[in-house]
Amino acid sequence: MSDRTAAIASAFGSARDYDRHAHVQRRAAEALAERIAALELESPRLLEFGCGTGFLTDALIRRGVGGQWRVTDLAPDMVERCRSRMAGRGDLTFSVLDVARGEPDGHGAFDVVTASLAAQWLGDLDGAVGRMLRWVRPGGHVLFNTLASGTFREWREALAEAGCAAGTPDYPDVAELAAIRRDAQAAEPTTDNLIDRHANALGFLKSLKAIGAHVPAPGHRPASPVGMRAAMRAFEASGSAASYEVVTLHFRRPWETAA
Repeated sequence: MSDRTAAIASAFGSARDYDRHAHVQRRAAEALAERIAALELESPRLLEFGCGTGFLTDALIRRGVGGQWRVTDLAPDMVERCRSRMAGRGDLTFSVLDVARGEPDGHGAFDVVTASLAAQWLGDLDGAVGRMLRWVRPGGHVLFNTLASGTFREWREALAEAGCAAGTPDYPDVAELAAIRRDAQAAEPTTDNLIDRHANALGFLKSLKAIGAHVPAPGHRPASPVGMRAAMRAFEASGSAASYEVVTLHFRRPWETAA
C-alpha cells in the first residue's frame, strides 16, 4: 500500500460521522443501485470495492438484487462498519481490499464489479478497469460511478479568486472518462450534477473531513490563513454550495468466441 493510499484509508477509517454528512454519496449510491438492478441478473456474484458504511450495499439489497457478494474496502474500519450494518441481510462476505494493487478471491468469476464514488481514488483508472474486466466472467459487467472535473467547482473558483491553489484532486473531465477502454464500454457514460448545500464555508470544509474526503492532492501546499479566509468569504458569497459531477461508467467483458 502506497503512502497516499494509506492516508486515504486512514482518513476514511476515522470518518466517524460519515453517514450524517454523506448526502451526495447516498444519492449517488441509490442511482447506481438502480442501474445495477436494471440488469436483471439472476443470483449474481458481485464484487463491491470501496463499500464505505454500506450505502450501495444497502441500496442493492432493498432492490432485491440477490446472489453471492464480496463486499470490500481499503479501510478496515469501514469494512467492519458495513459488516455490522448488513448483518443477516444476505449472502455477503466482507474483506479488506486495495483494488489498485490486490486481487480479490474468486476473480474471473464475478458477474458484476461495482463501486459508488470510490474509483476517483484510484491513480490509474484505465489500468484499474482493465484489471476489473479480468475479474468478471465473459459477458460480466464493470459498472461504477466516479467524480469528474466539475466537482467542487465553486470551492476551486473561490480559492482562485483569493489567489490560492486548490488542494482538491485533479479529477478527469468527462471526455477523458469517456475515452477509458472505449472498446469495452457497454453504454455511453452518464453525468449527474449533484449539489451539496452548506450554511457556510466552514460547514463545507467540516463536511469534507467528516466523510474522509479531505486528503489533498499530492504536493499541495496549504493556503495561508489570510488566503483561506478570503476563499471562505468568496465561497459564501457564491452561495456555499458544492457541486459533485458524478459520471457513471459501464463496461462489459466480451464473450469468448470459439477458435
